[in-house]
Amino acid sequence: MRGPRLPSQLGRYPTTRLRRLRRDDWSRRMVAENEIGVSDLIWPIFVQEGKNKRSPVASMPGVHRLSTDQLGKTAAMAVSLGIPAIALFPVVENDLKTEDGTEAINPKNLVCRAIREIAQEKLNIGIICDVALDPFTTHGHDGVIRKGYVENDETLKILVQQALVQASAGCSVIAPSDMMDGRVGAIRAALDNDGFDDVRILSYAAKYASAFYGPFRDAIGSAPNIGTGDKRTYQIDPANSDEALREVSLDINEGADMVMVKPGLPYLDIIYRVKETFGLPTFAYQVSGEYAMIAGAIQQGWLDDKGAIMESLKSFKRAGANGILTYFSPQVARWLQKEGK
Repeated sequence: MRGPRLPSQLGRYPTTRLRRLRRDDWSRRMVAENEIGVSDLIWPIFVQEGKNKRSPVASMPGVHRLSTDQLGKTAAMAVSLGIPAIALFPVVENDLKTEDGTEAINPKNLVCRAIREIAQEKLNIGIICDVALDPFTTHGHDGVIRKGYVENDETLKILVQQALVQASAGCSVIAPSDMMDGRVGAIRAALDNDGFDDVRILSYAAKYASAFYGPFRDAIGSAPNIGTGDKRTYQIDPANSDEALREVSLDINEGADMVMVKPGLPYLDIIYRVKETFGLPTFAYQVSGEYAMIAGAIQQGWLDDKGAIMESLKSFKRAGANGILTYFSPQVARWLQKEGK
């Protein structure tokens, strides 16, 4: 992927002509340093209540919210395309939202029912579930608010229970995205204590307070609720990179099996530093705002679809990502399948 630093003089023109290896398709493929394969893809899916429903997300062209009864065949399609895992995100009804987000720990909540719907199909696919309270709270924040501030330790107790009900439902990868201090260790201890030592943890270890989450918040219905403070008190400042390494280090020490950087394209330098520093399986999330920009430009005819999408994904691989969460997953998987990759 990345080799040693090259000496300043390594061949000279005209004896050395770098364009020779770029001349033909076969030679370009033969010396390619990074390639996208279907196993690099994780498909984020929005889940909603109802039957036989597919509701378009206006700010994310081509993306739909799916009712739980649609998930079995959707997951089966992902398997047929070779996609190794899907990530579920719930659209929680407003009357189920509370200040403390306790619907998150209901064993019969939307996420748990969605997991069971997929698990009963007995497919060879990973099910990744977010652990955070923002879809379940009336204020749209990732934890419990006290006096205008998200309380860390009180939130942890709920997050642990949320992880346990998801694991009990059949979730194979718990993905804490809340950015509370100590949550990975608390969740790992609880999972192990309850016999879920085989459930993996993919930590949103370096999650930034980004402007690129807007369409996602529209999709899950949390955007209108965020009115108390902002998420900068618990997500990382976009100006910082050393801080991200500290966050990742803590999560690894607490038991994370894999780590994630979010968003993706604006933080390629962070992906690179995390992978180079720790060598742990490192994932990138091509978030809703990144998707919306690319998909919107494609829709307007301003960008070539395959060229722009594949270039964006290759940048993650070049930075060191082992895999990418992207809403383009099924489209990319079809292209790769057609190419025999």
